[in-house]
Amino acid sequence: MNYIQKGTKEFRMASIALFAGGFNTFAILYSTQPLMPYLAKEFAISPTVASLSLSVTTCVLAVSMLIFGSLSEVLGRKPIMSFAIFTSSILAVLTAFVPNFYSLLILRGLQGFVLAGLPAIAMAYISEEIDKASLGMVMGLYISGNSIGGMSGRIIIGVITGFFNWRIALACVGVLGLLASVIFWIKLPASKHFRPRSFEINELLKSMGSHLKNPDLICLYCIGFLIMGSFVALYNFIGFQLVEPPYSLSSALVSFIFVIYVVGTFSSTFMGHLADNHGEYKVLCTALLTMFVGIIITLNMKLVLKIIGIALLTFGFFGCHSIISSWIGKIATHDKAQASSLYLLFYYVGSSVGGTAGGTFWSSYGWHGVVAMIVCFLVLAFFISIRLSSITRVVNIQNHR
Repeated sequence: MNYIQKGTKEFRMASIALFAGGFNTFAILYSTQPLMPYLAKEFAISPTVASLSLSVTTCVLAVSMLIFGSLSEVLGRKPIMSFAIFTSSILAVLTAFVPNFYSLLILRGLQGFVLAGLPAIAMAYISEEIDKASLGMVMGLYISGNSIGGMSGRIIIGVITGFFNWRIALACVGVLGLLASVIFWIKLPASKHFRPRSFEINELLKSMGSHLKNPDLICLYCIGFLIMGSFVALYNFIGFQLVEPPYSLSSALVSFIFVIYVVGTFSSTFMGHLADNHGEYKVLCTALLTMFVGIIITLNMKLVLKIIGIALLTFGFFGCHSIISSWIGKIATHDKAQASSLYLLFYYVGSSVGGTAGGTFWSSYGWHGVVAMIVCFLVLAFFISIRLSSITRVVNIQNHR
C-alpha cells in the first residue's frame, strides 16, 4: 500500500516536517505563558485575567479543531496544515504591536482559530501515511516537536524579554515560526492514502456522532481533558510562586523552568515505543501515576525537589498524550481527522478550563490549592482509565465470539 516506512527518505522528510510543524504550532500557542507576570504588571490585571492570554487561544483552537478536521476530509491534509502555520506565524508578529490587553486577546483568539489547522490534521496524516509498525514512534516524534517548540518558545520569550521587552520577544517567535513553516511545506510528503469526500454537513455530523457514541474514544477524550488541564495549570502558575519569596527568582530566570520540557521530548517517543510493544493501557496507567507522583513532590518547598516534581509530571504528561494520540488513530475506523479533532477539542478545552480555574485556586489557596485541583483531575483520569480497561475487555470478548 506504499505506506511510509522507517529508514526511507520519505520517512526522514516526514519526520522533519512534522517536527517543524509541531515546533511552530506550540512555540506560538504558548508564547504568552511565561509573560503572564509581565502582562499582569503592565496592564494592571490579576493573574487569572492574565491567564486568558493563553486560555482564549486554546478555547478558540479547541472549537476550530472540528472545523479544520472536517474541512481536511474534503480539501486534503497538507494544504490546510501549511496555511495554518504560515498564517499563525504572521499573527504572532502582529501581537508584538498591540496597544492594550483586549487587542492582544483578539489577536490571540485569531491565532487559536488558525493554529487549529495543524494539530487537527497532523494525527490523521500520520495514521494514514505511516506504516503501522512505526506509528507510535512517528507520533512520538511529532509530539516531541510539540514539546521542544513549547519549551524553546517559552525560553526564547523569557530570555529576550529579560534583555529587551516582551513585544520584541513575541516578534522573534513569529519570525522563527515563518522559517519553520517553510521547512514544513518543503519537506512534508504529499498524501497518498487520503481520499477526499464531498462536503455534506449531514454526513459529517453523522460521523461525528458515531465517534461520540464510541465509549473507548469518549474515555480517551476525557482523559485528554484532565491531563491537559493539569499540565497547563502547573506551568501557568508555577512562575507566580517562583517570583515570590522565598525563591524571589527573576521572570527571565523562571522561564528556564521550561527546559524541563526536554523530558517530554524523550518520554513521548519512549512511551509511544513502549505502547507499541506492551500495549497502550499499561503504559497509560504508568504515565498517569508518574504525573500524580510529580505533582505531590512539588509541594516540597526545596527548589530542587520542586523541579524534580515538575519534571516527573511533564514526563508522564507527554507519555499520556503520545499514547492517546496514536491509540485514537487505531480505534477510529473512519474519518480519522475528525476523531483526532474531537480528542483535541476536549484536550484544549481542558487547557482553558484548567489554566483559568487554576488561577482561582492560586488566588484563594496559593500553590497548595493548585496542587489540590490537579490531584483531583488526575485521580478522575485514573478512574476513567480503569473504565476504559473494562470496556476494552468486553469488546475483545465480543470480537472473539
